[in-house]
Order: sequence, then structure tokens, then C-alpha cells
Amino acid sequence: MSNLLTERVIDIDNIETLMELFGSFDQNVKFIEEEVGVQVIARGTQLCIIGEEADVKLTTNVIHKLLDMIRNNEPLDISRIGYAIQLARSGKEDVIRELMADIVCVNHKGKPVRCKTLGQKQYVQAIAENDIVFGIGPAGTGKTYLAMAMAVTAFKNKQVSRIILTRPAVEAGENLGFLPGDLQHKVDPYLRPLYDALYDLMGFDTYQKLIERGIIEVAPLAYMRGRTLDDSFIILDEAQNTTSEQMKMFLTRMGQGSRAIITGDITQIDLPKGRKSGLVEAIRVLKGIKGLKFVYLTHKDVVRHELVMRIIEAYGRYDKKTVRRQSKARKEQDE
Repeated sequence: MSNLLTERVIDIDNIETLMELFGSFDQNVKFIEEEVGVQVIARGTQLCIIGEEADVKLTTNVIHKLLDMIRNNEPLDISRIGYAIQLARSGKEDVIRELMADIVCVNHKGKPVRCKTLGQKQYVQAIAENDIVFGIGPAGTGKTYLAMAMAVTAFKNKQVSRIILTRPAVEAGENLGFLPGDLQHKVDPYLRPLYDALYDLMGFDTYQKLIERGIIEVAPLAYMRGRTLDDSFIILDEAQNTTSEQMKMFLTRMGQGSRAIITGDITQIDLPKGRKSGLVEAIRVLKGIKGLKFVYLTHKDVVRHELVMRIIEAYGRYDKKTVRRQSKARKEQDE
């Protein structure tokens, strides 16, 4: 015998808010219905939620938080709605209000940059409180973008006098072959994600002026050797593709008044077989050092398309099964 259905009504401010809540082709509400197992119906500017009592209560809490986001000019997307549902299921839906209250910086269009998940909030707090932070997690968790946002904020607040961005020039499973042009043109493809984040945060004109004055430097990791970087905010991106020697070299470049953020995804190492990842080694070597913090982001912190989260989860399950099979095979061989 099925449980009795219950119904709750939410009054919406206006039709524009209702349309934003529903999303393009009603995708937001359809997602909520599928995830929670309720029916959501619009009646004028009222929203009617029908389903089992616990599901209706959860959906009501989620929708109230989503309406708060709309009123704060925060865009809705499936990944953020999914995260709101996760928080509500664990009784932490009030965290959404906390996330909205914290502004990391304002981009060149005047749009506030905020943390979107608890993991991201912990990451930003770690950057504010430590001289060296390792941000480790899968693609789409905002590791690089938030580090850049904190760098821009530190520069604007005159906490540092320059921003230095670097990454190892390792190809992701492809051989790009000969690249034409001067040295800068040759390394640009490797550094493009860093440029994109800077353009969004600062605008192209401001970025160009700061580059010309040497206040912002974007360069491959090899350029860091032999330097001492004082009064700088330094970001090493794609650190999983550093060698042990490169990681040690980078970490010893820090001078007085500097901060360093190292970001990477240890599930996407593109080094040749037999080469040890400097990031993986650093996790083991540097654990427990004062003034240095490791922050681990997970698939729950993914803020790209919702399929990215599902893809990461699927690969994680596959990798675990593969490791178990390999371990079992080795035991059988030993016997």
C-alpha cells in the first residue's frame, strides 16, 4: 500500500521569478521532480508540490533556497540545484545561504564570484589562512578559477605586488607536434586555461596592461628555475604533471611575502610511464607541515554540467574495480 500523497503551496513573488526557477524548457523543475520523486505544478504565481510528505518537505526547503539565490541574482543550473538537494537530504540546506553571503571577488562585468559548494568554501578559507595550499580534485571543481580569484583579490588589496601563473608543458595524451611562432606562441596552448580565467576576472584590457608592466606573468614551469619570487601570489596549475624534481624546484622558489597555490587532479596524470608525479609525492612528503594545507575536492564539488559529476563518479567506480581485479590477479599469481 502506497503512502498518502500530500500537497504544499509556495507563493512566488512574480512571474519572472517563477520562469527563472523553472529554467529553459522547465529543465530545473523537471530535474527536481526526477531527483526527489515529486510533482511540481505552477498555478499562476503559486507553486504546488505533490508527493509523499518527506519528499514534499525536502522539495519545499530546496525551492525556498533556490528562490533566495534568484533574489540574490545567483544563476541557477542543474549542478547547483543537485547540490542544494544533496545538502537538504543531509539537513544542511542553510549552508546555501552561507555560501551566497561569501564573495571571493567581483569579475570585470561586476558579477560576484562566490563559492558554490562546501568544499570550495573550505578551499578558499585555506588559501586565506595558509602560505601554501594544495587544491586536489577532479575537473570542474573550480580549483584553478578560485585560486585565480583569490590571487586577483590579494593583488587588488595590495597584499602582493604581482601574480605569477605557471603549469608544466605536458600534453594530455596527444602529440601536438611542431608549433609555429616564437617561444610565447609555442607555450600558449598549454597556458590557455589560465588566460581564460584571467580574462573573465579582470577583463582583457586590464589583463593586457598588467602583462605589459610585468605585474602578471604567465609562463611554463621551466621558467621558474633559479628565481626567488618575493611579494607574489604564485599558482601552479596541473601539478599532477610535474616531476618530483620540478615540484621541489617550484616549492623552493617562494620568497618573502609570497603565497603559493598548487592545483591538480591525481586521476589525470599525463607523464610518460615510469615517471613519478611530483604532486603525488608531495602529498606523502609534506603531510603535517605547519603553514601548508591540503584541500581535497570531490565529485560533489563539480560545478560544470551535471554529466561531468556522473562521468567522474563512473570512472571512479571503474578504477576501483580495476584495482581490485589487478590485486586479485597478483594474489593468485603469488599463490
